[in-house]
Amino acid sequence: MTTNKSPRTPAPSAGGTGGSAALNLAIATIGFLVNFWAWALLGPLGPGIKERLGLSFAAQSLLVAVPVVVGSLGRIPVGALTDRFGARVMFPLVSLVTIIPVLTLSYVSSYAALIVTGFFLGIGGTAFAVGVPHVSSWYPPARRGFALGVFGIGMGGTAIANFTTVKLADAYGDKAPFLLVSAVLAGYAVIAFLLLRDSPSRQRPQGSALARMLDVSKLSVTWQLCFLYAVGFGGFVAFSVYLPAYLRTAYGLEAGDAAIRTAGFVVLAVIARPIGGWLSDKLHPVPVLVWCFAGTALFAVIQAFQPPLMPVATIAFLGMAVLLGAASGGVFALVGRVAPADKVGTVTGLVGAAGGLGGFVPPLVMGWVYGAQGSYAIGLMLLSDVALAAAVYTGVKMSGLARRAS
Repeated sequence: MTTNKSPRTPAPSAGGTGGSAALNLAIATIGFLVNFWAWALLGPLGPGIKERLGLSFAAQSLLVAVPVVVGSLGRIPVGALTDRFGARVMFPLVSLVTIIPVLTLSYVSSYAALIVTGFFLGIGGTAFAVGVPHVSSWYPPARRGFALGVFGIGMGGTAIANFTTVKLADAYGDKAPFLLVSAVLAGYAVIAFLLLRDSPSRQRPQGSALARMLDVSKLSVTWQLCFLYAVGFGGFVAFSVYLPAYLRTAYGLEAGDAAIRTAGFVVLAVIARPIGGWLSDKLHPVPVLVWCFAGTALFAVIQAFQPPLMPVATIAFLGMAVLLGAASGGVFALVGRVAPADKVGTVTGLVGAAGGLGGFVPPLVMGWVYGAQGSYAIGLMLLSDVALAAAVYTGVKMSGLARRAS
């Protein structure tokens, strides 16, 4: 099969029936959710670990950020491997490998051991780079934004982690969350291998994974998408892992209350993601992204002044959740339109890595700023600046994409 080099070439129409596409979308979404549940386990436990081990804010931030950065960088090779071997192989493989660090977390307690285990826990975050090319291959470009938005509901795995981890540990013992997640991952791996099917229209790539990564890295649109996703999805990831610590420190909430409020943030972002994809299909991703980034900048400025938790701070955080979730859907609606059909997995790996890295930096910055200044204001103002820059960049530089697509 001839490899198409044009970044604007859409994938061929998805093969198979609508029922086959829907089934594969559902299984991929569940896989994304389950692996993200595992990936986010350390976030809600972070404040308790900090108190038990006497960690600084910076050390706690590093602990919860390590799985994020590993899961992000790991998307690059996993995306390329998905192009080569397909999701039917990669989804079960990623799920089974993730079981190892999840089980290990139930037995380790020192900070060094937690950091090392968290490093391997990041493998769960690579499931994203398996699902996006798989879903893209099953849906035509006109429906791809919404389909990828539905797949993005798997981000809700972080909400499950925040809702259940502390409660399960309190009710059934410290090992309970890890044993449950391990069992769910094993069950999903079996189901995915039995039911998941690669699309008949999936294009097998030519050349090595390294050659494909070098090839897509030459496309300017790859790096434009990386920047936008680093802001949109990166902002979501940063809040999902650091918000429990922020709420406990800034507003004095109990661990369970902070985790539940964080889960609410995640749920809203998850709901907004398919809406962002749907709006991008109807209007075009560029105006959707401009409004989302501009709104995020405004809410971040409001929160920088640390207003009362009810109602102002709650509105600010929930507003950011909706906008960041919709922006994440909008960016991958762009990926579905402009990425070469046989390189969607490789492009997804790079863009997904940028999104995860965008979530790695803010927790470290927030922890460092608070440790130095005793305030989160500078960190939130920096978020506002970056979001506003993304809005301006999208409106000015990405408008050419809108003209070409129309």
